[in-house]
Amino acid sequence: MSSAGKAAGKSHADIKEMSFERALKELEVIVGRLERGDVELEESIAIYERGEALKEHCDRLLKQAEAKVEKLAFNADGSPRGTEPLDPEAR
Repeated sequence: MSSAGKAAGKSHADIKEMSFERALKELEVIVGRLERGDVELEESIAIYERGEALKEHCDRLLKQAEAKVEKLAFNADGSPRGTEPLDPEAR
């Protein structure tokens, strides 16, 4: 069986267990291969689909990390009063 056939038949269940760094590294490899254009059409489609799954996984992990990040909140006198959710859009 060709590597394209193996990739097409493979589920992307393994991605759910990947760390952000590992998923991003694999996604970078896929993008590089697609940009070079040195893969056949069938394999290009298979690795593109895997790339989409990796991108979604990375997005999900980033959103989870953002939800966990908090910033310190201070009273008017400068004393800490606790934490509050970080709003990366508010600057």
